[in-house]
Amino acid sequence: MTPTPRPLCLLAELTYRCPLHCPYCSNPLELRRYRDELDTATWKRVLGEAAALGVVQVHFSGGEPLVRRDLPELAAAARGFGLYTHLSTGGTLADKAALARLRDAGLDAVQVSLLDADAGSNDFLAGTPSFEKKCRAVGAARRLGFPVTLNVVLHRHNLARLGEVIDLAARWDVDRLELAHVQYTGWAFRNRAALLPTRAQFGRAMAVVAGARGPLGDRPAILHVLPDYFQALPKPCLQGWGRVFLTVAPDGAVLPCQAAREIPGLDFPNVLAAALADIWFGAPVFARFRGTAWMPEPCRSCERREVDFGGCRCQAFLLTGDPAATDPVCHLSPLHRLVEEALGEARQGPVPLQFRSDPPGDIRKR
Repeated sequence: MTPTPRPLCLLAELTYRCPLHCPYCSNPLELRRYRDELDTATWKRVLGEAAALGVVQVHFSGGEPLVRRDLPELAAAARGFGLYTHLSTGGTLADKAALARLRDAGLDAVQVSLLDADAGSNDFLAGTPSFEKKCRAVGAARRLGFPVTLNVVLHRHNLARLGEVIDLAARWDVDRLELAHVQYTGWAFRNRAALLPTRAQFGRAMAVVAGARGPLGDRPAILHVLPDYFQALPKPCLQGWGRVFLTVAPDGAVLPCQAAREIPGLDFPNVLAAALADIWFGAPVFARFRGTAWMPEPCRSCERREVDFGGCRCQAFLLTGDPAATDPVCHLSPLHRLVEEALGEARQGPVPLQFRSDPPGDIRKR
């Protein structure tokens, strides 16, 4: 029997609270069900257990992790456990003072999200004025000496300005530009018909990125994460379900990936009731799609079965209703037509976006 691998990366989703209302948000659709948040002491214990388990890197994310007043304390604890620490922020609360506190606490790197190079479009997609705050956040992070990644999620509404996005990243002097096409789960799946680009848009985007890489050299380094729906073969689900990554949600639920709550009927253990190592090695939900034994045909006999591990389980469920199905992105899937039908929706033109809405309350009350 192949030994269970140890995780290398922890996604610490500190909160689902966020001042932005992005129409492709990966947070749960029913946020009212997940308003409880782990306290500081519990998060410190989780970070220590993660390091002991083999994790080497922690991503502090959300929601907007900067709404947690204890974030510097958590960053310091993670540093004390020898973890590389990375902050993913929308930038609206990432002023110089907040970032300086995190630097002094030992935070290693910062990622700021941008929705569009055009300020008006960025603010429309965010559901609130935020472009200038993001600009200031990037500048403050650079001046404080952080390695900075600019993350831009690509879709129908901003692909036409991809060249401007790349130019902006160069002007802002970020170290890395992550161009990630929408993954259609969560709010993005609800908004799929409004977000999916056409094949022509995707083709132009490929050409723009290819044309920019030579003149820019390696600053910023450009990572272009291609859209699943336009690929003939699926990507591995975070390098394989329960193999490299694990997520701890704000309420303490431990997930093989941050979107796993999309799949009904799965029982997610909680760090309030069990140690992280016991969950990783013993929880049925982590073993459910780990490895290859669970696979149906054509995955079971495919030579790529230990390359893509059947693709995304959440995507398989959302498209087919069966989380164990071959990811329909794969051209060998008997249900590949479902992806072609979705792309057909894109050719019919855009529909109105639905924006994420949070429960009422003070976003920084805790």
